[in-house]
Amino acid sequence: METELTRPQWLRAAAEHEDRAARWVRPHLERRRAGQKHPVWDFLFDYYRLRPSQLSRWHPGLGTALLDATTAPASPTSGWRDYRVDEHGTARLDTGALLAHREEGLRQVRALVASIGGAQPHFDCFGLHEWAMLYRTDAPRHGLPLRLGAEGTNRVVEFHQLKCSHFDAYRFFTPAARPLNLTVLTREGQAGSDQPGCVHATMDLYKWASTMGPVTPGDLLLDCFELAAKARRLDMEASPYDCRGLGFGVVAIETAEGKAEYVRRQRELAAEAEPLRVRLVALLDALFADSMTSR
Repeated sequence: METELTRPQWLRAAAEHEDRAARWVRPHLERRRAGQKHPVWDFLFDYYRLRPSQLSRWHPGLGTALLDATTAPASPTSGWRDYRVDEHGTARLDTGALLAHREEGLRQVRALVASIGGAQPHFDCFGLHEWAMLYRTDAPRHGLPLRLGAEGTNRVVEFHQLKCSHFDAYRFFTPAARPLNLTVLTREGQAGSDQPGCVHATMDLYKWASTMGPVTPGDLLLDCFELAAKARRLDMEASPYDCRGLGFGVVAIETAEGKAEYVRRQRELAAEAEPLRVRLVALLDALFADSMTSR
């Protein structure tokens, strides 16, 4: 069933979205103008590649219509690709136009996200992927001190079994670390190896939400982004890097206490990710169902 937003409602929703996004976008842009790098938060903008302006842009999402969308100022969707305005001045997503150029890619997203949600979660990797990216190399990925030094970092890797299940983390392992992983991961096998306990799979919900473009309502996109930020915090606090100078804590995964904290927070992230993943899959299912009805 379609939801209709009156002009005051959608104007308020768009403004609230922009204000919520500004918490992350504004400091990022200020750092960029000053030529400053942030080794933790830049990842969310550089790796996932959704521009700050796009994160700030509110979309009503599939199944939501904007009433009185042509009166100045026009609706925020005015002139955007894959939207249409009917003879009554109501704007909504044009699902046929969207699927004409995005259907194959969106079906692939649906298959992968659903596959991850149906997999058995694992909570025994302890964030060692970041350590494996530094194993026996003198080229750290970030300009931060190593909490245990280079040799201490190597020893942590050697005293543990690497159990990374996420290809996009595994592909950054050093050549010396890759053979130490329990499983050889490939892009082709990603659907079979990704699992919902993985911190990176949780972060990637933001990637899939943004890949879905206007299908994803603004609140869901920001929910996924903010969850990715929580996952990124754990990712770096459990890493070999010392982030305390940036105001972050330490999850010392080389200790029993640190492992317990990592698993606890990893489980919390997975629990928060589950309903977001369900919403993304449901949106895509509704999109494809709508396309079949209109054909």
